[in-house]
Amino acid sequence: MTTDSPMRSPPFPSPDSAVLRLIVGNAIASVRSGEASVEGEILHAAVHSWYEGHVQGEDECPGCDFRGELPKHGNRG
Repeated sequence: MTTDSPMRSPPFPSPDSAVLRLIVGNAIASVRSGEASVEGEILHAAVHSWYEGHVQGEDECPGCDFRGELPKHGNRG
């Protein structure tokens, strides 16, 4: 895969993902209620969004351990 090649699935959920909306909505609610700091919720949302992107990527590319063309245990040269 070259650097100018598009990824099969980026390492983050699609912008219209219901899960992403839930993560962001929960972060906003936690900050507004005073339960959490802005910094803490940004970190929480980033980590969980990245994880959800990983799950989405595995669904789109079974057997891949990254968002490239080689399956797990493939020869990476």
